[in-house]
Amino acid sequence: MPNAKIPIAVAFGDGIGPEIMAATLHVLSEAGAPLEQHVIEIGEKLYTKGILTGIEPKSWDTIRHAKAFLKAPITTPQGGGFKSLNVTVRTTLGLYANVRPCVAYSPFIDTKHPNMDVVIVRENEEDLYAGIEYRQTPEVYKSLKIISRPGSEKIIRYAFEYARHYNRKKVTCFSKDNIMKISDGLFHKVFDEIAKEYPDIQNEHWIVDIGAAKLADTPEVFDVIVMPNLYGDILSDVAAQISGSVGIAGSANIGDRGAMFEAIHGSAPRRAGQNVANPSGLLLASVLMLVYLGETAVAERIHNAWLRTIEEGFHTYDIFKEGVSKEKVGTKEFANAVVKCLGKKPEHLPVVSYQGAKKFASLHAQTQPAAVKRELVGVDVFIYSKESADSFIKHAAGKQWSPLSLQMISNRGVRIWPGGHPETFCVDQWRLRFMHKDKDLHATAGDIHKILQEVQNTGYDVTGTENLYNFDGAPAYSSAQG
Repeated sequence: MPNAKIPIAVAFGDGIGPEIMAATLHVLSEAGAPLEQHVIEIGEKLYTKGILTGIEPKSWDTIRHAKAFLKAPITTPQGGGFKSLNVTVRTTLGLYANVRPCVAYSPFIDTKHPNMDVVIVRENEEDLYAGIEYRQTPEVYKSLKIISRPGSEKIIRYAFEYARHYNRKKVTCFSKDNIMKISDGLFHKVFDEIAKEYPDIQNEHWIVDIGAAKLADTPEVFDVIVMPNLYGDILSDVAAQISGSVGIAGSANIGDRGAMFEAIHGSAPRRAGQNVANPSGLLLASVLMLVYLGETAVAERIHNAWLRTIEEGFHTYDIFKEGVSKEKVGTKEFANAVVKCLGKKPEHLPVVSYQGAKKFASLHAQTQPAAVKRELVGVDVFIYSKESADSFIKHAAGKQWSPLSLQMISNRGVRIWPGGHPETFCVDQWRLRFMHKDKDLHATAGDIHKILQEVQNTGYDVTGTENLYNFDGAPAYSSAQG
């Protein structure tokens, strides 16, 4: 049916969400976007009803049967075990790629980087955002950083496919593999492997701290940047702000079986109900949605109208500047100004064209890793104890352990025995590493069970364990500092 409308799920969200969503839907309607809206309720109202996920079970079917999900920002209550709905939707639906274009619109929106045009491609499902956290002692809290080969392959391949599809010249990887040699080291390794498959695209790697400094100072040297989840979340906000304003940046969350589109900013409850919020982030997210749905003509019409509105100086308070802006307008008035510009094109900023663009889909078939030999060699045992370092070392190191021997004691990753230093500050969680004295001997599950029983018999309070493995004969666990 050529005139059939495309079903989308719509959530008005919290704070400024209802206002910017109403403005965005008004522009979409006036531009002739063939969309059938299915509204769902999410966010703060549901959290306060005791729904910890912030979304009712029946809403999943609405999202699942829609072709896309357009979501306004929500407020997640602090404490109480409430989980971020954004993370829940992304992980539940497999929306592994978060794409955030960060573009400068100088001289109409103030920026120190008038030539900036960077796309952040952020891994969306794992890393610390897996949300696996524990409080293990009165003093120690733990969050697990999960980096997988399949997850790394998917997002890195997506970044290169995106670059090729949109005629980008370079893909840069940010990681911190000089410190997190195993987890971030894997991300960097996979990047180098996949980069070889795209000889037409330049590639480079930066350690994330100096990369972030370079991004903030000279963003023009970057094109597409791919990062693990946490770095991508932080630096995409930085990139959006230095391009002009976080309030004008939209994002796409893409998976194999669905997509969600949203502004990158939050719900800003202090601005709610005042008709002052800038709807640009959500509106540009809706443009990304239209491109994803194949409605490129409407996407182009809205995007160019938005650019013309910016050029004509109708600006909300967050981007208003005396001498540049013509009029400070509210949320509704800004949307009306965009509607009046429908059919017009910018005169100074580059005209956007989506004509002929095909729906972009990543080709991320997972490579099959070569068979590896995995060998159990020992165990790290984490213990809660309020003893001093001297007392703990005296008791733990002075015991004859069997069948494995005590190789190391550490505290917060710093080795305190053997060869520790008196200046090292310790908390109430200790790590004991047990292995065979003979490095050629591998541990068995029985060895692990027996040594854990011995630890329990000493009266120690075990808070957790981690098995130690060699892969193809190489240790696949971190050493201790010191």
